[in-house]
Amino acid sequence: MKKLVVRMVTGVPVLAFLMTAGCASQKRVALWNGKDFTGWKLVLADENVDVNKVWSVRNGVIRCEGKPNGYMRTQEDYSNYKLHLEWRWVEEPTNSGVLLHASGADKVWPKSIECQLLHKNAGDFWLIGGTAITVDGQATKSTGRATWVRKKEDSSEKEPGQWNSYDIICQGDTVRCYVNGGLQNEGTNASETAGKICLQSEGSPIEFRNIYIEPLD
Repeated sequence: MKKLVVRMVTGVPVLAFLMTAGCASQKRVALWNGKDFTGWKLVLADENVDVNKVWSVRNGVIRCEGKPNGYMRTQEDYSNYKLHLEWRWVEEPTNSGVLLHASGADKVWPKSIECQLLHKNAGDFWLIGGTAITVDGQATKSTGRATWVRKKEDSSEKEPGQWNSYDIICQGDTVRCYVNGGLQNEGTNASETAGKICLQSEGSPIEFRNIYIEPLD
């Protein structure tokens, strides 16, 4: 559709593209409302720590202090979607992640497939709690606490302090991770295909914004 618009600069194809784009935007579902944590649960490994001292909202942005370990997770389960979110490191960049298809009891860490946010490693998979995935024909299942599956390309992250985008496509048993538009990993035969979405507290201060999904047929 985009190529058609470029090659034929007329009202008809341009209008068709705008109508298509409008329909796509109507399918967008905001996971975070930009104001508070409605629809999310905040979980910390140390139950004695006030979650509001770790997770806060400032000027339409989620701020996570990074310590102690924990996560914010959706109240609902999701499957077959494109997830979009943006993140940036506000101090020394360290570690975080996006947990997909999380299930079971709230603990650090829940059974899930993680798309990594460790600095310079965004796009790695971490398999947690017995989950499995196949990358480039190699089937891997988590053993022990978690098992690492390396991303395909050199880091496509921006410098600390700048906003990065994560676009994660979960369709059937396939998971694709795009960092700032570049495909960093693709797995098939995922053992989990539905569940909650979590954002980790695991390192140093990090911010998130523009969190939404687009359902896939």
